[in-house]
Amino acid sequence: MIIGLSEKYDSRILAELCFGKTNCNVDIKSISIDSREVEDCTLFVAVRGENTDGHKYIDSAVKNGAVCVMCEELPDGFEGNYILVEDTVKAISDIATSCRERFGPFTVGVTGSVGKTTTKEFISYVLAEKYPTHKSGGNFNTVYGISLTLAALSSMHKAVVTEMGMSALGEISLLTNIARPDAAVITNIGTAHLEALGSRENIAKAKLEITEGLRENGTLVYNGDEPLLWDRRETFKNSISFGIKNEDADVFGYNVRNDGDKTYFDMRYKDEIHKNIALPTVGVHNVYNAMAAFSVGRLAGLSPDEIRRGLLNYRPSGMRQKIYDNNGYTVIEDCYNASPESMKASLSVLAELGKERRTVAVLGEMRELGKTSDELHKSVGRYAAELKIDRLYTYGDSALEIAVGALEEGLDEEAIIGYNKILEPEGLAEILKNDLKKGDIVLFKASRAVALEKVIELLVK
Repeated sequence: MIIGLSEKYDSRILAELCFGKTNCNVDIKSISIDSREVEDCTLFVAVRGENTDGHKYIDSAVKNGAVCVMCEELPDGFEGNYILVEDTVKAISDIATSCRERFGPFTVGVTGSVGKTTTKEFISYVLAEKYPTHKSGGNFNTVYGISLTLAALSSMHKAVVTEMGMSALGEISLLTNIARPDAAVITNIGTAHLEALGSRENIAKAKLEITEGLRENGTLVYNGDEPLLWDRRETFKNSISFGIKNEDADVFGYNVRNDGDKTYFDMRYKDEIHKNIALPTVGVHNVYNAMAAFSVGRLAGLSPDEIRRGLLNYRPSGMRQKIYDNNGYTVIEDCYNASPESMKASLSVLAELGKERRTVAVLGEMRELGKTSDELHKSVGRYAAELKIDRLYTYGDSALEIAVGALEEGLDEEAIIGYNKILEPEGLAEILKNDLKKGDIVLFKASRAVALEKVIELLVK
């Protein structure tokens, strides 16, 4: 994890910002917490994690070209440039806090069980219509990622959008107090992290920690279709709710329809009516993401026309819902991550785009679901059967429960193929090559750990 610095810094300035001591005065142009990711004028920060200790890689970082290291203790005999601090994690968060306070951008924090990265992207595209906007990178949703994101701010940035992930209570509290957002967004409360948190109520509690760091007069933007949030609305100081099912939400989306590769919807924003808002992507779940972005845009002072342009400029990032043609059939690639909620959303997209075509779903395991894993996998299979998906492939041992759920709901056994050898993706790719036909539309969806994209790579060679 490395990030370039937009402003000019040297080791003495950074040492002052994080209350450290340094033995040098060298230019710093980037900060990295990975000894393998260093460039010219990189500061390597040695952080202690659950599985490793960055202090073990100080010599390696210097050998790879790091101009200076930040650490809590120096290796024996170390003669290089250093910044010595009591706690490296706190040190980089101190640097981040200083940059945020110095430049004062409109700051947005986004969390949620599903859709937080897409919502972050929608918000970034919207804000960029009026302000030079900085945003966190693909996996920069931890204390390190948010700190590095804010450290890269400069005087030109007037807005910054951060994504906040978590796997336990207390983590988002730490992140939001570093970012201190003007607008905090909760996309939804799902079932991801049930293994660690035990209940959706605890997941909601963890997500609501984002309000702890809100600036004075800051606003919570939340999913009003979620009872675990809606039922607590009286406790929110400043808030905007959005929904498609809840007509009492502050922002209400309706008349959602797809036209090719675009989604259109109408929306009531408080007392305003906005017709035919266009999104360059498909799926009702993206309407939720867009309503959150619209709300943040209005909070930041953008006009409805500016927001519409920003939404229309959105492009998916990473491996999220990329749609393209290959050998006469259409691929929906959505392999970045998966939960029961996002699986069902993707299946809905497959069914919508696949009208009058043969629909094929390749669904892999979902991780971190705890004791409810089997039932939640089955629920996805039942949903696939309800949508009358023509062909269902499952990938991995746990994903076999998706097949069980589909059978329970009445999907023909001959339409289901279970493949559990995730270490042999070439096997499934070969089966698919022999099965897929021109005109088919095929969805690939799984948790990131399953690496389902390897099957796609072999398939589209």
